[in-house]
Amino acid sequence: MALTLDARSLDAQVLATAVQRLAAGTLVAMPTETVYGLAAHADDAAAVARIFAAKGRPSDHPLIVHVAGDDDDARAQAVQHYAAEVPAFAQALMARFWPGPLTLILPRRPGVADAAAGGQASIGLRCPSHPVAQALLRAARAAGLLGLAAPSANRFGRVSPTRAEHVRAELGHLHDDELLILDGGPCPVGIESTIVDCTRGHPVLLRPGMIGRATLQQACGMPVGDRDAHAPRAAGTLSSHYAPEAKVRLMDAQALQTALDLLGAQAQGIAVYHRSPLRCISPHVRLQPMPHDAEAAARELFATLRTLDDGHTRLIWVETPPADPAWDGVRDRLQRAAAAVAHP
Repeated sequence: MALTLDARSLDAQVLATAVQRLAAGTLVAMPTETVYGLAAHADDAAAVARIFAAKGRPSDHPLIVHVAGDDDDARAQAVQHYAAEVPAFAQALMARFWPGPLTLILPRRPGVADAAAGGQASIGLRCPSHPVAQALLRAARAAGLLGLAAPSANRFGRVSPTRAEHVRAELGHLHDDELLILDGGPCPVGIESTIVDCTRGHPVLLRPGMIGRATLQQACGMPVGDRDAHAPRAAGTLSSHYAPEAKVRLMDAQALQTALDLLGAQAQGIAVYHRSPLRCISPHVRLQPMPHDAEAAARELFATLRTLDDGHTRLIWVETPPADPAWDGVRDRLQRAAAAVAHP
């Protein structure tokens, strides 16, 4: 069973153990401000292959590489190690949002991190702000590991983990010599980073997150375009993703109430995640209030989906988030969860 160590105190021995594991090619689950990541040395192709195997993730689906952000010169060195070019607008975004929940897709230096890039000529780079992630990245850098490839620490396509116990539920079957889990507490953002493509001379939004388009445009002084057919492959952009075992369906408040009224007391195996007041006479339907604030909803989204997906629930009905741009990241995750095919 996977080994878990409490890393919240930033204990030097715990970090040293994690770095030793990474240097030896072992996987380490680390907390970030967004979700827990399944980390390996980005320049170790064999270690990166273990990420793909553990997750059941296709090897051509690229991983995000995380770098330390405590020292500007050292961070620039890591970025230059992986990226062949950093446009001025990308530098502006780094200056404004790193460390933080923003991933930039940049042209990749040939021959560097091929496996982590999924065979593409681009590479996704991020500098997380979580103190445990930063402490681990600093210690790894001191040991000569400039970047850690780290997709979400869950089975491919499933609900992302925002607590150490979620990682254990997903990947705890791995032996303690295959996976070390660093417990850094709950992730404060709760959904994955915003991803911006910087490979085409202007910024393009590939995945929404808690950093919105208007804020990005203000920071880089350029319009931020929409994802199109020319976009590179990027993490979390498949039409079906972030899915629990139960089938997710998005509905407006009126449709939710109508469906509950039609089913009446016979309704069962249903959980409803909602903001609007609802009536339900069945004792077998679970009503779970959703926060009215987008940041709070993002923070609890994946944990709530996991709680509602308790083995007795067949359907999770979710009230469609507001059209407000602040909800773009939450709406994106729920739309992808709803696109998943129901499990037998």
